[in-house]
Amino acid sequence: MMSESSESENALPRYARSEVAKRNSVTSNWIIVDDFVYDVTKFARFHPGGKAFIDRVAGTDATKAFYKYHRRDVLETVAKKFRVGIVVEHEQVKGRERSLDVKKGDLEMVPYAEPSAFAVGNAPSMYYNESHVKFRKACRLFFDTHIAPICVKADELGEHPTKEVYELLGKNGMLVARMPKGPWMRDVVENCGVELLGGVTVNEFDSFHELIAHEETCRLGVPGYVDGLGAGLVIGLPPVLQFGRPEVARKVGREVLLGKKRICLAISEPGAGSDVAGLQTVATKDPSTGDYIVNGVKKWITNGQFSDYFTTAVKMQDGTFSLLLIDRAWGGVDTKPIKTSYSPSAGTAYVTYENVRVPKEYLLGKEGKGF
Repeated sequence: MMSESSESENALPRYARSEVAKRNSVTSNWIIVDDFVYDVTKFARFHPGGKAFIDRVAGTDATKAFYKYHRRDVLETVAKKFRVGIVVEHEQVKGRERSLDVKKGDLEMVPYAEPSAFAVGNAPSMYYNESHVKFRKACRLFFDTHIAPICVKADELGEHPTKEVYELLGKNGMLVARMPKGPWMRDVVENCGVELLGGVTVNEFDSFHELIAHEETCRLGVPGYVDGLGAGLVIGLPPVLQFGRPEVARKVGREVLLGKKRICLAISEPGAGSDVAGLQTVATKDPSTGDYIVNGVKKWITNGQFSDYFTTAVKMQDGTFSLLLIDRAWGGVDTKPIKTSYSPSAGTAYVTYENVRVPKEYLLGKEGKGF
């Protein structure tokens, strides 16, 4: 199997197919997929394709039906929590390998489970080349090996991705790969020991490699934890890299892209969501130093709970808007969790700024030109 050890498989209860066949109603629905037994009674009403599809196969071996519509990794992520047993050995399907008996990192064989350029037969593409294929396979292997085994449980428990996970992503180039290509990539590769997966060089890397990095991250299939892996980074760090002072962009860029520190974008407020121009977080200037004093609140800030840096939109005294980079370590920054429709793993936060002194060097772009 892809990530199931023989030890954990042996620990599962054994069921005869006749026993599973008795669980064939809407109140007790068991199915078999690849010789594993799943209790999908409660899941049926949440099935994206409708409850009827689940009820229709109650008590049966649904392997063929499953693979008409699903990738195999669904069984190792979302569906794993519903696994209750395994078919007794003498009734297991013989004469073929289980569909899950594949190597980590393999691309999908299920029709339309991969973009056409990466599917079986490799339809010709004017956008993708061999380096993109190697990069996708390497990303797939990385996530199958290091992140997939922990992400489902962490998502269920609402646990944030750890600093160790972030540093692993950073070391293997999975943070910088989700940034627009720029000099920051060459900096962390040549000076900080970061290696891009698949043997891809900085010169080869393009926007389609970045697209692959996003796709393979999201493929984990647990939205809360996936957002916890850098939803704040992909929108909060680019303004720093592109508009921050060189010394600030270099320092913060290295810290974040190596996974040593984390960042988010803080724009939305209780009274200003889509209407960004209505934000009320205020920055006043200290005339003696040129520093900014920030007061206000931000709401629905993804990754805000565990971020070190906050790329923050503020309103100036003259009514214009600026963008500041705020470091939690300066004091005056407080974050509280916000309950959302998905897992707390995303670290969605209510952020309060109280007399936060922001050095003038941490202005991003020009004052009054935050938009």
